[in-house]
Amino acid sequence: MSLLKFIVLSDLHLGPAGVAVNGLDPGARLSQAVAAINRDHADADFVLVAGDLADQGEAAAYHHLRDRLAELGPPVHLTLGNHDDRTAFLSVFGPRHDDPEGRASRALDAKGYRIILLDTSEPGLVGGRLCAGRKRWLAACLDEARDRPVIVVQHHHANPLSLPVDQIILEDGADYLALLSRHPDLRGVIAGHVHLPSAAFWHGIPMVTLAGSHYSVSPHVPGVPGGQRQLEGPAQMAVVLAGPDGVTIHFQDHSERHLTLAPGLFA
Repeated sequence: MSLLKFIVLSDLHLGPAGVAVNGLDPGARLSQAVAAINRDHADADFVLVAGDLADQGEAAAYHHLRDRLAELGPPVHLTLGNHDDRTAFLSVFGPRHDDPEGRASRALDAKGYRIILLDTSEPGLVGGRLCAGRKRWLAACLDEARDRPVIVVQHHHANPLSLPVDQIILEDGADYLALLSRHPDLRGVIAGHVHLPSAAFWHGIPMVTLAGSHYSVSPHVPGVPGGQRQLEGPAQMAVVLAGPDGVTIHFQDHSERHLTLAPGLFA
């Protein structure tokens, strides 16, 4: 098994071209992400975008997304989040992105792995939900791949993080856990939605979130005074390296604001 490399983007929150969202330019941030991927990770097998493609779900935002992604070198696959509008998305990207059971989900087999890009969005709901069709679809995808390791990528987090965002978590965690437990070699779940990086084990399953491309939030865990803060960065993607012995995830800031230190400081 050779090394599988893929990129996860999330929470783009695009508006129409040139329109700021929460005081930030999400189109410019996406262009920076595309440039970083083309520069540093042109060898990636694919790029997955884990929902909240648009901020308000208007068709113009999806046209904006399509134009920005046209510059990306590796192939790209999309799923939806709670800020997205399924009808507007399909009007721009086409009905092939809507599976009758899985909705905007797909399974990708590459280099000995199955990667499941799972649609956890439900129209009118801020939290996540898997309808009966998506549960059947996920069960079938897992059962078909019992001979290889699996990674799941989705929008909503399923494991409680002890953060305010747990109010809009994926519903029916017990049912979801039972589905994941069908597989003998689940290497982990990667989610967006929460706007900050986290790593956890949930009933033995590695669970990771990334900050995503729009604003980030402070880790307002119990005991932290005041309210949760919204931050302008870092604008982050996950670089996933999956080999025969395990999975490594690196978090790369594609719109970083840090100064590069002089090499002479480390002589």
